[in-house]
Amino acid sequence: TERAARRYIGILREAGIPVHSSRGPWGGYRLGRGARLPPVTFTEPEALGLVMAVLDAQPAAADPDADDLVATALGKVIRALPEKVGRQAAALREHASAAPDRHASRPDPALTSALVTASAVRRRVLVTYRSESGNEWEAEVDPWAVVVRHGRWYLLCHSHRAHAIRTYRIDRVRAVRETAHPFEMPDGLDPVAALEENLGQGWTFPTRVVFDAPMTEVLPSIRPPMGRLEPFGDGCVLIGSTRNPTMYAQEWLAQLPHSFHVEGGPELRTAVEALATRFTAAVTDKA
Repeated sequence: TERAARRYIGILREAGIPVHSSRGPWGGYRLGRGARLPPVTFTEPEALGLVMAVLDAQPAAADPDADDLVATALGKVIRALPEKVGRQAAALREHASAAPDRHASRPDPALTSALVTASAVRRRVLVTYRSESGNEWEAEVDPWAVVVRHGRWYLLCHSHRAHAIRTYRIDRVRAVRETAHPFEMPDGLDPVAALEENLGQGWTFPTRVVFDAPMTEVLPSIRPPMGRLEPFGDGCVLIGSTRNPTMYAQEWLAQLPHSFHVEGGPELRTAVEALATRFTAAVTDKA
């Protein structure tokens, strides 16, 4: 349509591409003499938004000389932009500073792509996985979804070895092999919600924390990896598990604005007691 044509011409001109127009029955639009369109044309806001997103996710890409796949790819995109837009994008890359996220992980792109492809075509895969402690095993799983959460990439899947939902850090996946077995995706699956709920289950040390406040007041303060919050008497109870009771006590429970009582497990009770002793000593006057 004429309206769509005018909109596209506006995008080209904003990107610095010379486009001439002539009126009359034989009129129309024509690219300026010698003009060559880049493979992809971005508007200035699109290009700057792309550079900002890359730097936010991978701060190392800010260095054009870095030995990094994303840094190299970003340089190619900037060089392919029209001069006006490319100049702004290069300046943003050069002068913006980004602090690395110490919790972020960078999985292998090929393995990540293989998992995404298997999920898209609904094919079961064999995954070779190495845990944080260094144990390695192979699991046959239905790859439901790949989820990015706070800088970490996870595979949400059904493990046929465990007969349960599992979440695997993709940066710890060592190999992926697609099988000929199809699988069915669960109806109404919300990958992000399912991942967060599962992150609080299946760890070594069980946790049980009771609150006197009603569930509606406590729920906004609870992060899904802490466990599942349920009504309990006049209050509620948080049931979950953790691999690190000290972290659970210091980083999660200590920040809650509600009074609570730790009923279990023993490792978490010990961690909370140690934290309370430290805090008490911090405000005790020395003789």
